[in-house]
Amino acid sequence: MREVPARPGRNDVDPLLEGTSGEPLIVVGTDADLAAVVVRIMRKSRLGDTPVGYVPTDPGSPAARLWGLPADPSEALALARKGEPRARVLVRDDSGGVLVGEAAVGPVTGEAYCDDTVAFRGSARSFVVRPGGEGVDVRVTRGLFRRVTEVSGRACQLGCHPAELVQNGVPHPRPVTRWTWYRHTEDLLAITDS
Repeated sequence: MREVPARPGRNDVDPLLEGTSGEPLIVVGTDADLAAVVVRIMRKSRLGDTPVGYVPTDPGSPAARLWGLPADPSEALALARKGEPRARVLVRDDSGGVLVGEAAVGPVTGEAYCDDTVAFRGSARSFVVRPGGEGVDVRVTRGLFRRVTEVSGRACQLGCHPAELVQNGVPHPRPVTRWTWYRHTEDLLAITDS
């Protein structure tokens, strides 16, 4: 076991990947920490031989929910140590990052497409993207009565007036006017319960 800083970078993660083919890498931390580690695994072309286990320190972790992880940290750790790796969709974004939990924008005015389908045009209370079966699952909440639209596809593009983006629990440092999420060509080997 090796402790690394929150949202570890190249110098923290890359040495852990040396000579570890097939050995699981267990991340104890937040969704942002998990995403930082997965980015390094992806950039080192080690997605196919590095299973990743996750023990969330945030009980409300969207990634833990998506992965079907136990809420109890000791149970999540036991699963990460003994569980079987399964291929899970890996979602990238156009800024070089990955989406392991969820990305939320809102309120937002603009338009978004999920593949060829219009996810929304106009204003929305919230726009949420998560990894899904095909690539991305998008949930848009609109209007006074909070009408919900859900679409799925391989990729999603958002163009909007400047809006706040929170991805993997971390606010983007400045308002965004466009963002793209898309399914990576290779899946992540995740040690999950589902």
